Amino acid sequence: MSEPRAVRIKRLRMRSMRRGIKEMDLILTAFADRQLADMSEAELDTYDALLEENDQDLYQWVTGQSAAPDLFVSMIADISQTLQKQR
Repeated sequence: MSEPRAVRIKRLRMRSMRRGIKEMDLILTAFADRQLADMSEAELDTYDALLEENDQDLYQWVTGQSAAPDLFVSMIADISQTLQKQR
C-alpha cells in the first residue's frame, strides 16, 4: 500500500527539520514549508532522494560551493532561491 500524500508530505517536512546540522534544518524547513504541498509526485520522489544525501554535500550544493548531481540540479536551484529569500 502506498503512503497517502498528506502523510508523505508530513514525513518529508519532519525529515527536513531534523537534518543534523542546524543550517540545513533551517534551509530545508523553509523550502519544505513553501514547496512541498505544491510538488508533483515525481518532485516528491526527488526531494525524498535528496534528503538521503549527506548534509555537508547538501550545504555545499545549496550555497554553490560545489555542483549538485544532475538529478538534483533543478531542486537545488529552487532551494537556493528559498535561501536567498530568507536573507
